[in-house]
Amino acid sequence: MNPMMRLSALLFTTSISNPKPPKRGISRRSFLGTTLAVGGVVFVMVAIAQSALAQNSVLTQNLVRFSGGIGVIPTGSANTTVRGVAAAGQIWVIRDLAADVKQDGGIRLDGRGLLLASGNAVGSNANASIFATLFCANDGNIQHSSNLAGVPLEVNGDFRIDDTLSPAPPNPCTSPVLLIRSAGSGSWFAAGIPR
Repeated sequence: MNPMMRLSALLFTTSISNPKPPKRGISRRSFLGTTLAVGGVVFVMVAIAQSALAQNSVLTQNLVRFSGGIGVIPTGSANTTVRGVAAAGQIWVIRDLAADVKQDGGIRLDGRGLLLASGNAVGSNANASIFATLFCANDGNIQHSSNLAGVPLEVNGDFRIDDTLSPAPPNPCTSPVLLIRSAGSGSWFAAGIPR
């Protein structure tokens, strides 16, 4: 046998005796089914996440807002009592107040310049700590208050309350009244102006 025939016979027997394994491809049907299943799972996960976000969004929507404040001017009469809460014993002023109360009872309140406006300690914060109380006419004026221990006033009368009212106020809250109160006596120093 000549060398060329021997080589061709060798190649032929090698390719028959050791054929390459066939390529295994993904069938179109299998690929389409997998894609649809993964897409369905992703769709359900997105729908659940959006539902949770929507629920959380509803709870964090504003229930009532206040912008500006009014300091107390006690007269010694019942005329300065607000929703059953007595006025502080001295005149107080407040430069600014902004508060948002959420539907879940969360409150964010920023006050500026809550200071005594009379007496020997005029212009001071009287070392007071304060808390906030929201009243709603439609629930019998129940006191919805931040932590009763209060937050201390800064030397210049500034303060921030970032808390949750307890118990949570009703939704809606009709004829809202927000009082800034003494953590010691519970009397009110200032009131928010509803927006």
